[in-house]
Amino acid sequence: MAGHKLYAPKGVGALYLRNGVILEPFMHGAGHEDGWRAGTENIVFDVGLGAACALAQDLAWTARVQELRDRFWETVHAAFGDAVVLNGHPTQRLPNTLNVSFVGKVGADILARMPEVAASTGSACHAGTVKLSPVLRAMGVSPEIGMGAIRFSLG
Repeated sequence: MAGHKLYAPKGVGALYLRNGVILEPFMHGAGHEDGWRAGTENIVFDVGLGAACALAQDLAWTARVQELRDRFWETVHAAFGDAVVLNGHPTQRLPNTLNVSFVGKVGADILARMPEVAASTGSACHAGTVKLSPVLRAMGVSPEIGMGAIRFSLG
């Protein structure tokens, strides 16, 4: 679990291991946590993760943020029409996330022209090439559509 996904400090997280699962330590050195990792724990970040998890139990915010997400989608769709498509199920999805594709465009190019917007693309850019997200590919999204994917998170 990545803590920043629920407003904990970036860089803190948690991992649940089922009994019998054996992992190679990420870093070797001192034998903290039964040899799982080396180094000193960041207690302040750990407390932040705990506080964020406690707050996340209250789901009262989801209805309001879902309303904002849907209004944002309606506004984007009204402005761009068939040049923008919704990626994913229209109702069965996270209440705070909107993933859309701008048909025939590259999401990273669009975001580069909007530096004031904090969002993520649905593709990975490596060495000057842009690749379709494996998740969008598995969903059956064509490259022409998927390359224009942008994921907006509201919170």
